[in-house]
Amino acid sequence: MTETAAPKTHAEANRLRKDIVLGEATDEARLIRFVAGPDGTVVPDLARKLPGRGIWVGADRDSITTAARKGLFSRAAKTKLTAPADLADQVEALLARRVLEGLGLARKAGSIISGFEKVVAALGTGKVAWLIEASDGAEDGRRKVLSAARRAANTPRLLGAFNSDELGLALGGENVIHTALLAGRGIDRWALDVERLSGFRPLLPPEWSANGREDD
Repeated sequence: MTETAAPKTHAEANRLRKDIVLGEATDEARLIRFVAGPDGTVVPDLARKLPGRGIWVGADRDSITTAARKGLFSRAAKTKLTAPADLADQVEALLARRVLEGLGLARKAGSIISGFEKVVAALGTGKVAWLIEASDGAEDGRRKVLSAARRAANTPRLLGAFNSDELGLALGGENVIHTALLAGRGIDRWALDVERLSGFRPLLPPEWSANGREDD
């Protein structure tokens, strides 16, 4: 077993939680918190605000499935808990909602730019941190936007986990295909939710890598 590096600061130590699957202290940013519900059901707590003793599991489908199958939630809580069969699906849905809601908040803060021409222009400023491309967008348009991204002074990261309808609902528009998220305050927290979501669904549609350099 790989030895876990000791935390360097008191703040880092305070962020460590025991992953009940690995049995190791892990940064809580890479974990999902669960609590026991009033009816003895395991409840995801992505905002980490629900009352009760937290039970921490790695932010990926396999870890949650393993914890449920092996009764690790009950062992950690020292009482009988029921893990719903769709617990990993629940977590994925909650994470997806958090990511989309984060984009909605960014729009209100003026940190979102949508539309092909506007996104390409924003890429030229070097201030784009993330490109959010609709999973059902046309390949030609995506290829042109990504070409502009590769020429940018700061190459943005790419997210293609949502379709145009989902992005439209989040951003209050129709037919939302190309979106840029500008670097700024709060983006690191949003990016952590994206990283956690990657444990449940691909951040890019698998077919994109076959059509060009989307996975660069």
